[in-house]
Amino acid sequence: MKEKIKMSNLDLSGSKKRKRNDQRVFKFKTFGEQGFPTEFIGCNFEQNVKLLLEFAQPEENGDHAMASWSFQLEVHRHPPMHIYLFVVEEPVELSLSHHCKHCKYIGWGNHLICNKKYHFLLPSKDTIAACLRYDHQGGNNNQNTNYTDGEIRSKSSSNLIELEGHIMHGVFHSNGFGHLLCINGLETGSDLPGHSIMDFWDRLCIGLRARKVSLRDISQKKGMDLRLLNTVAYGEPWFGHWGYRFGRGSFGVIQETYQSAINGIQNMPLALLAHHINNYEILTVLSRYQMLSGHSLVTLCDAFHFMLELKSRIPKESNLSSCYPGLLVDNTCRWSPKRVEMAIRVVVEALKRADSRWISRQEVRDAARAYIGDTGLLDFVLKSLGNHIVGKYLVRRCLNPVTKVLEYCLEDISKAFPKHDQGFSVNDSKGNQQYKITWVQLMKDIYFLYKNILKELKGMSNYTSIFATIPTASRIILDTKYFLKEYKGEADSRIEVDKSKIYCAIMLVTKNGFGVEEKVMTPFECFILRKDVTFDELKIEVVRTFGNIYWGLRNFAIRSINNLSPIIGTELVFNVMKPGNKIVLGGIMSNIDHNNIGISEGIKDNIVVDCLCGAKDEDGERMVCCDICEVWQHTRCVNIPNQEAIPDIFLCSECEQDILQFPSLP
Repeated sequence: MKEKIKMSNLDLSGSKKRKRNDQRVFKFKTFGEQGFPTEFIGCNFEQNVKLLLEFAQPEENGDHAMASWSFQLEVHRHPPMHIYLFVVEEPVELSLSHHCKHCKYIGWGNHLICNKKYHFLLPSKDTIAACLRYDHQGGNNNQNTNYTDGEIRSKSSSNLIELEGHIMHGVFHSNGFGHLLCINGLETGSDLPGHSIMDFWDRLCIGLRARKVSLRDISQKKGMDLRLLNTVAYGEPWFGHWGYRFGRGSFGVIQETYQSAINGIQNMPLALLAHHINNYEILTVLSRYQMLSGHSLVTLCDAFHFMLELKSRIPKESNLSSCYPGLLVDNTCRWSPKRVEMAIRVVVEALKRADSRWISRQEVRDAARAYIGDTGLLDFVLKSLGNHIVGKYLVRRCLNPVTKVLEYCLEDISKAFPKHDQGFSVNDSKGNQQYKITWVQLMKDIYFLYKNILKELKGMSNYTSIFATIPTASRIILDTKYFLKEYKGEADSRIEVDKSKIYCAIMLVTKNGFGVEEKVMTPFECFILRKDVTFDELKIEVVRTFGNIYWGLRNFAIRSINNLSPIIGTELVFNVMKPGNKIVLGGIMSNIDHNNIGISEGIKDNIVVDCLCGAKDEDGERMVCCDICEVWQHTRCVNIPNQEAIPDIFLCSECEQDILQFPSLP
């Protein structure tokens, strides 16, 4: 409720309608590239933002509102489709909170608070409608969404930053660190696919020279967590395609644990699962895609990778067909196709007599030798037949984990493919079996395997520690939600011949109970200088630049240049340093009042986190505080389900044990 009160203080009455022709139109597919619409040659992030905004249409939102701009972007010309990109400048004085929770959760709580944030938004129809209703009716739930371009752009875009459901919403601090807060593609009713939105966002980050960008991946599709499904199939989340890697795990998960979980679940052998699983439906689904793949699917990674790749190739209205003539013999084989076919039939008949039991390779070989005297031919067939289709049977092969002996089993897969409208099987003109599968059936199968193998492994005849890897690894992958991409964040190399770069950072000198503490508080910023610039001039420019970027450095005074011996201020910088060198300037903050909220993004609330999972910091997950020791722990780790409310009184296990040891009253 507090947030709504602050938001309503913005002046929404100063907007003016403008005609659509007043604004330039840029191409969505190239926006953010070098030269589209500007040459991003600023020496830091904020300078590149200003270069970009020179091409934007200013929005008039009132004297006390946040400054905002808009770009009209053409997605495609035929049929015509345009969207708007809004950029909202949020000064720290107008922020609902001085601190950034996204920085705290990704591990940037020690970063200095910046003077400004820049929000980049592609509003959806719903968020535009919500903003218009809020502006005109004060919250009246008017469902009319037939607004003109001028009306859309004339609204206070300050309100947009508080709404959820945008096509895209990303925010940057003025030092170049940012957070991608949301993207919503076709699944949520957007006219843009998710990959196009991510390409757009990535171009913006590269063009503006962002430093690092974080995101929280909680994306789902048809009830499946994509960070688990894609990680099993590809070894990385969906956002990994754009270079996002492990940032920070929840519930004490570290990068090494995360990578071990990925390796363990990806490399789980399908043959081992088939050997111990009693769920016929799981075996049937796996058999279906063994047939469609045309090659042996060996691991869980192989199976999910093949299914997801198949999904991208099958139109939703169509189906996929594939033909399997059986075991193929290449031209270099020393035996004729007829002899190989005869040996295959003998081996299959021997496996039929085993009545679906797993039998050793030697047993199969001995049974077949009564009909095939050529042991070399038998060895070739047994080696080639593993996990191949012969008629209506799938010949399974697996290494017994106990005896370390190869074993074979025959599985009837004649019912593996559904009939009627969901898929069917026919014979081609040569009599070879042909199978078809629809997009709908494929999605059902992906969800079925996701639910019954990745989320909850069912039907195991012998649930050993090997199979415990799957639910454990799935949990670790799901507990990793924060991902990070590091961009270069450097100035363009195309600088004038008579200018050179110097990189500067700020070190704060503060007093504490143990004496004087010196700590570098900022990343290095690039300064492009003339050849004849002096150290006094450099100090003035450093104080100005860092004061413009950071809230806590507005009244910063430089006292020393740490990695240089004492120098005279009038001395030329490039007589002492080489272009491209880095220097750290130390100093103090003077005459500044921060209202006791600190100068760092992390809130100094002195809470203590010491959870059973090993977490020592807040990670965005639900927590509960012990009413005696005041230590915070995850509700999940102390067995409080998410659907249950946090109890009014909570004691951690240690305090509970201490109370139980108190002597009883007489």
